[in-house]
Amino acid sequence: MIRMNPEAVPTEAVPTEPAPTEPAPTEPAPTEPAPTEAESADIEAIEHVVATVERTQRAKDAEGFLALFHPDALWTTAHGKVLLGLDTIAAFTRAVLPDAVWDGDVTYEVAHTRFLRPDVAAVKVRQVYHSTEGDTEGTPLYVMTRQDDGRWLLHVGQNTEVRTL
Repeated sequence: MIRMNPEAVPTEAVPTEPAPTEPAPTEPAPTEPAPTEAESADIEAIEHVVATVERTQRAKDAEGFLALFHPDALWTTAHGKVLLGLDTIAAFTRAVLPDAVWDGDVTYEVAHTRFLRPDVAAVKVRQVYHSTEGDTEGTPLYVMTRQDDGRWLLHVGQNTEVRTL
């Protein structure tokens, strides 16, 4: 209820009781437009690259893993080591991957793909290491580029370990 002084020209309303609160209108979550036919084919090719990352990591296949990289790639490991160029990535991978020890499996799943240009995609990946001690998760972001021959290659990678609080 609003009370006004009947002798004054109303310039301002003074509420005598609190106004009922109404829930704020909720807006629907933004939706991505459906991918075009060309984007669908590219998404499938990108998912294939991510599946190959998974397969080569599980098999400790350094050469198969390295075949997925652009020559000018930039790669940052989950522990913050920055590797510039395929030669540096190759030296690191060949030294570390074949002797890597883990007591479980790793899975990679494309969580989201955003085309920055038709030939450049940002790809968010969910990476889970399954072990007897419990699962740990990483959240890589790959920037992938489509080559003239149609192949998608890893151009930039930033892996981040997910820590629980």
